[in-house]
Amino acid sequence: MGIVKIDDQLHEEVRRASTVMCRSINAQAEFWIKMGMLAEANPTLSFHDIIKAQMAAAELPLPQPLVA
Repeated sequence: MGIVKIDDQLHEEVRRASTVMCRSINAQAEFWIKMGMLAEANPTLSFHDIIKAQMAAAELPLPQPLVA
């Protein structure tokens, strides 16, 4: 584990997002870092495709979409 220096404004955005997503500030930052790394490694995949692949790798089924 280490310390990462980030801009104060970005830290505030992580803090606010962590509240909405019910994650700790560190967990929110880690999630964004992981998603960013996966997006850079897979530029043709959408966010949904990345999440779907990660859920499959963890052997977790995706919830069924809501029907309007």
